[in-house]
Amino acid sequence: MLPDAHASIPFTICRDGEPVPQRLKGATAAIGNFDGVHWGHQQLIRMALATGRPAVVVTFEPHPRTFFQPDNPVFRLTPEPVKLAIFARMGLTGAFVRRFDRSLAALSAEEFVELLARDLDVSGVVIGHDFRFGHGREGNPARMEEMCRARGLECLIAPAVTSGTEPVSSSAIRAALEAGDIAQANRLLGYRWFVRAEVRHGDKRGRVLGYPTANMRLPDDCRLRYGIYAVRALVDGRLVDGVASFGRRPTFDNGAPLLEVHLFDFEGDLYGKNIDVEFIDWIRGEERFDGIEALIARMDRDSEEARRMLAEDRMRSMIG
Repeated sequence: MLPDAHASIPFTICRDGEPVPQRLKGATAAIGNFDGVHWGHQQLIRMALATGRPAVVVTFEPHPRTFFQPDNPVFRLTPEPVKLAIFARMGLTGAFVRRFDRSLAALSAEEFVELLARDLDVSGVVIGHDFRFGHGREGNPARMEEMCRARGLECLIAPAVTSGTEPVSSSAIRAALEAGDIAQANRLLGYRWFVRAEVRHGDKRGRVLGYPTANMRLPDDCRLRYGIYAVRALVDGRLVDGVASFGRRPTFDNGAPLLEVHLFDFEGDLYGKNIDVEFIDWIRGEERFDGIEALIARMDRDSEEARRMLAEDRMRSMIG
């Protein structure tokens, strides 16, 4: 298990064009996209922390797949603000966020390692067993190890992390979320998957139904299965249990996808606030009801089921 530093350790972010802060110089850098910051990614971070030097990550925005296929953006498990928030909880000293653009994509393997050594001033790197780098993915772990040795840098290679017989991967987690299998996604992540979004004004229909909701638009690339979920939200520094619907509201307008979160035993104004909502488990798929009475009766049962799931949940939280 990784340390859970919360906000007790200062976390420094260095972006393109900014000088390397003194506290990041000579760091050991775990390198990757880190979408999801799942168990496999956490292994790299754990190895960087174990070196005894400042531990950082080198990560890239936007996701390379989105850069190369802008018309088919990847379903981001952890958009940049969420990813950085998770890094900050893990005891890392900071993060180098590199812009993934044509110039970075064009770097040779040699030039990429030179960037790490000269521009970022790292003293060592940690990479995954299948890490590829440089133009056309020409570099592999063996070559990274060789080039680091020539520059006096330490190179550590993390082994594969598996769940059963299958490797833990961002793709597997995306597939689980697209199927509504929150339990599997959370097992592979090692914590409850969560989203961060601004609470917006809606049509106030939930109040009429007896279920007022905090309404949030998730990123367009989100492919979470439409349905009803047991959730928790971080509100003013405390976790509040609830039930949420993600989908298009077929009983009413069949509109744009919206996350609607009903918080149990909560009263307050959340409009305009960015809140974190973590997903505990799947309850059912989205349905169309013939009348309001049938919908309310089902919402009552959903709330009971959500309370049961929340009471039994023991998964680690990254938001509270």
